[in-house]
Amino acid sequence: MSEIMKIIEEFRKPCPCGKEHLTAVNDVRIGSGLVNEVGKILKENNFSENILLVADKNTLEAAKGIEASLDGFYVTKKIYDNIRVADMKHVEELQELIHGKDIAVLSVGTGSVNDPCRLACARENKKLCIFATAPSMDGFASDSSPIVKDGFKSSYPAKSPEVIIGDTKILADAPSYLKSAGFGDMIAKYVGLIDWKISSLLTGEYYCERVASLTKRAVDSLMEMAHLVTVNDENTAGKIFESLLMTGIAMSFTKNSRPASGSEHIVAHLIECLQLPEGIIPNYHGEDVGVCTHEMLKFYNRLAENESVTGVKESVDWDKVFEVYGNMAEDVRRLNFPENIVDSVDPDKIGECWQEIREIIHSVPSYEECKSAMEKAGCKITVEDIEKDQEYFELCVRYSPYMRKRLTLLRLRDMIKA
Repeated sequence: MSEIMKIIEEFRKPCPCGKEHLTAVNDVRIGSGLVNEVGKILKENNFSENILLVADKNTLEAAKGIEASLDGFYVTKKIYDNIRVADMKHVEELQELIHGKDIAVLSVGTGSVNDPCRLACARENKKLCIFATAPSMDGFASDSSPIVKDGFKSSYPAKSPEVIIGDTKILADAPSYLKSAGFGDMIAKYVGLIDWKISSLLTGEYYCERVASLTKRAVDSLMEMAHLVTVNDENTAGKIFESLLMTGIAMSFTKNSRPASGSEHIVAHLIECLQLPEGIIPNYHGEDVGVCTHEMLKFYNRLAENESVTGVKESVDWDKVFEVYGNMAEDVRRLNFPENIVDSVDPDKIGECWQEIREIIHSVPSYEECKSAMEKAGCKITVEDIEKDQEYFELCVRYSPYMRKRLTLLRLRDMIKA
């Protein structure tokens, strides 16, 4: 039994948080040469003999041999040229291909290929297998899908795959920039964990220390391998992939993305949403998220330097917010009216709990430690590295908290007076 499957079994036991931690993931295979055994693994997991293989030209090329492994299956293919942004149109296309049929889906690739498959399979109640082609993001085991619809990126409840396969040779051979992007996506979990625990402290939002510890353990493990991230080594690639899977499993345990994303992801999503209408193709997810993580950790660490603060009521120029969001303004309005996420935050409690908030910020590695690890892992670190104008980036940081109904320390910025 793989380490991941042991974790899944362990979490089936009753948890002090009072909630069940279940996932649809039934089988995880990580090993060398598994591309040649995909068909066998699907049969062992009772997949339909009818398979829809979804990939883009790049991911299918990376997974040479996978089609030959499906001997004995009736295979339909949906091969895109190059999916860089998961759009609702992709979900709807896949739904049409599987609706009303005895068929399962084999998704070959990473996030932008996997996410539409995850949502389409959830809507049509079909089995899903993900064959990973690069350790470039953490969502392989997740049960949510970030999808762009009408220019606005939202996270939709979807499904975890029943089967996940990682061929360590293919993962090790992946381009170094994709591996670095995966590290950037993982380091972001530190910000997410800070935001989640602070929100629980101030609002009573559900929080599970056991799940949070699983995420932190995965990121801590990867931090120790920062200098090996871009090395073409199968053993290292397997361990990194395992760490990435742990955070996806953590998300499926809580049925939301709290254990794995916070303000840094929201900033990255706003950058993407504002630039897509201009025809600007986003950077790889982990590249933008890594830079946003770098900036958020810097901001959070500086906040924690204050020994005391005073909490005040939030004051927002909503006309300016709606102006920034443009065509997305109505989506933002619905997320903030009539109920605002900070309505449940007592300003006085911010000051009263400030020492606890500082401790939460200091419970993860510091900005300097994370920056050093990101440099070792070959990550993009500065705003210039992701080819964004500093003023534009700061605008996205300033207005990003309003595009999610989720409390983060960044959203509390205007309620904190040092």
